Amino acid sequence: MKPSPPATASASLAQSSPTVGSFGERDGALEWTGRQETVRLEPWGPDAIRVRARLGGPLLEDLPGALLDAPPPAAASVRIEAGQASLTCGAITARIGADGMIRFETTEGGRELLAEQRAHFWWPGPRLRTATGNGYHRIEQRFKAYEGERLYGLGQHQHGLLDQKGAVIDLVQRNSEVAIPVLTSSRGYTLLWNNPAIGRVELAATGTRWVADSARQIDYWITAGDPAAAQRRYTAVTGRAPMLPEWAAGFWQCKLRYRTQEELLAVAREHKRRGLPIDAIVCDFFHWTHLGDWKFDPVAWPDPAAMTRELERLGIKLVVSVWPSVSPLSENHDTMEQRGLLVGTEYGPTAHADWPDVREGERIHVAFYDATNPRAREFVWSRVRENYLEPYGIRAFWLDACEPELKPGFPANLRYHAGPGLEVGNLYPRENARAIHEGMRAAGEEEVVTLNRSAWAGSQRYGAALWSGDIGTDFATLRRQIAAGLNVALSGIPWWNTDIGGFHGGDPDDPAYREVLIRWFQFGALSPIMRLHGFRDPGLPLGPGMTGGPNEVWSYGEEAERILGSYLRLRERLKPYVLAQMRAAHEEGLPPLRPLFLEFPGDEAAWGVADAYLLGPDLLVAPVLEAGATERSAYLPAGARWTDAWTGDSWEGGRTVTVPAPLDRIPLFLRDDARLPVREP
Repeated sequence: MKPSPPATASASLAQSSPTVGSFGERDGALEWTGRQETVRLEPWGPDAIRVRARLGGPLLEDLPGALLDAPPPAAASVRIEAGQASLTCGAITARIGADGMIRFETTEGGRELLAEQRAHFWWPGPRLRTATGNGYHRIEQRFKAYEGERLYGLGQHQHGLLDQKGAVIDLVQRNSEVAIPVLTSSRGYTLLWNNPAIGRVELAATGTRWVADSARQIDYWITAGDPAAAQRRYTAVTGRAPMLPEWAAGFWQCKLRYRTQEELLAVAREHKRRGLPIDAIVCDFFHWTHLGDWKFDPVAWPDPAAMTRELERLGIKLVVSVWPSVSPLSENHDTMEQRGLLVGTEYGPTAHADWPDVREGERIHVAFYDATNPRAREFVWSRVRENYLEPYGIRAFWLDACEPELKPGFPANLRYHAGPGLEVGNLYPRENARAIHEGMRAAGEEEVVTLNRSAWAGSQRYGAALWSGDIGTDFATLRRQIAAGLNVALSGIPWWNTDIGGFHGGDPDDPAYREVLIRWFQFGALSPIMRLHGFRDPGLPLGPGMTGGPNEVWSYGEEAERILGSYLRLRERLKPYVLAQMRAAHEEGLPPLRPLFLEFPGDEAAWGVADAYLLGPDLLVAPVLEAGATERSAYLPAGARWTDAWTGDSWEGGRTVTVPAPLDRIPLFLRDDARLPVREP
C-alpha cells in the first residue's frame, strides 16, 4: 500500500482535537485510516464506487450482502495529495479529506451529488457507531439533505408515496412491506445500502440517515447517472433476472383456496370451455400433509400425476405453494432440528410462529428452515424435487410467508447460519428463492419462476417474482399499488404483481366491489405479471378446511365477465410486447414497469406522477382509481407525441389531457409511432 504525503489540519475552538488521517492506494482502491477507523473506496463497475468502513481492525471481506462477488470491469484512477484524496470511476468522483469526510460529485463539472454530514460540529462525525457487544455496533451513516431532491425505490411499501422524501422507512421484512435498501435520487445518483441488517432509513429535511441496529461494518455502493443508466449499473452488480418464460407472461388464476384436486381441475376446464385465456393455476396452502412435509395430502389430492397431465393437455402450468415453515408434526422436523437446519434462537425453543396444522384443531408452534444455510437449502430442495418435480413435473412454485412471517416478530432472538438475526435478517426471502433457483438449475431446468411475498436486493437474479402481499380490497389500496410497484421497479425487481382485486375480502355479489375488481383487473392486465387472487367473502376461518368465496372471471356477473374476458384477450395480444420488456430486463436491467421519469428524466413534471406509469417504453397506462369515474385525466410527458390507443386522438406531450374512461376502458396512450394491438379486432 502506497502511503500518502503528510497531512495537516488547523484546529479550531469548535474542534479542539481534529481527526487527521492518512491515505494510501491498494490494488486500485483508495484507503483512509484515522482514529482506529479504516475507510476503503474502490471502483465497483462503470460509473460506480463501493465504500466500506470499519472501526478497530481490517475490513471484513466475507460479510453477506447484495453485490455479486466480482464487479464488472471499470477504468478508475486514484489521486492522493496533501490533506485530501480522490477516486474517479467514469462519471463519478469521490473526494475524501484528511478528516475522513466523503463527498461524491460528477466527474464532468464537479457538481455535488451527495456528501456526508456530521451529526454535530465536534462529535460524532458522519459515521456513528454505538457498541452493542462483541465487536458489533449500532451503526449510523449520515448524508446531507438537498432542497427539492426526490427519492425513490426502497422496495415495496404501502404508504402510497412514490417520492419518499420525508419518510422514515423501516428496513425489516413484513407481509406487504418489502425492504430493499436501494435509493434513486433526482440529483442523479443511486445508492445501495449493502447491508441486510434490521434498521431504518430516515429521509428527513435535515439529512438522510441509514441505520443498522447491529452490524460490524458500513458498506454501501453509489453510481452516477439518470435513473435508466442507474438501473443498468445497479442490476449489473446485483444480478439480472433470467428471461421470463412465455407462459408466465400470461394469466395466472388463483384464489384462497382450491381445497381439492377436483375443485382446481373444474376451474381449469371451465376456463377452456368458456374460451377464456389462462396460462397458470395455483394450488395454495394446506394442500400438504403437514407444514414442512412439502408434499400433497392424498386425501384431497389423490392423483397429482393425472391432474398435472390434464393441465398440461389444457396448456396450463400448475404452480404449487411451498412454505418455509416446519411443523413439529412434520416427518422432516426432527431430522432438520438435529442437523441444525432450522433457524435458531438466542432464548427459548426453536419455534417462530403459531399456525394451524393439517387435521389439528388448535394452533401449534412451527419453526422456519434456515434459508441462509446452504445445507438447509439443499435439504428443502431435495423434498421439493422428490415430491413435486420428479413425480409430477411441477416446475413453478409459490414461496409464501417468506419474510419469514414471524409471530412475534423478534429478529434479535434469531440465530441464522449467516449471522445474528439483527445483522442478517433481511436476507431471508432472497436466500429462500435461491434454494429453488439453485435446485432447479442443478436438476437441469433452465426456466425458474417463483412467486414471492418478500424480497431483498438481488432476489431478481434467482428468478423471483414479487407480489404486494395481503392487502385491502378498495380503491384507496389499488391507488397505493401504483407507487408500490414503481418503487419495486426502481429496486431492481422486474417481475411484480398484485392480487387482482386485493386480498382481504371483497363480495363478488356487491356491485361496488365488482367495480373495484374490474378496474383492478384492467391494471393487472397491464402489469408485468397478471394474477387474480384473493380471500373473497364469505370466507371460512383460518385452518385446514378454509376457503373463500368464488374468485373466477365468471364469478362477478355477466357484465363483469364480458369486460374481464376482453382484458384477458388484450393480455394475450400484448404478450409479445410484455416479453420484449422482460428481455430488456434480462439483458439490460430495465424494468417493464416504469415511472414516467425513467424514460423522460428531463421533464420535471414527470417526476411527480404517482398514479400512472409506462409499460415498457411505448405504452402509458393511466388506471382508473376512483369509484364511479367515467373519465380520467393523465399527464403526457414532454418529448413525445401521444395517441389515445382507443380513440386515435393525439397530443404533443408536456400537457394533461382528460379522456373517456367508461367501465370497460382503461386509458392507454401510445408513444410516437408505436403500434400495439390494443383494440380488439
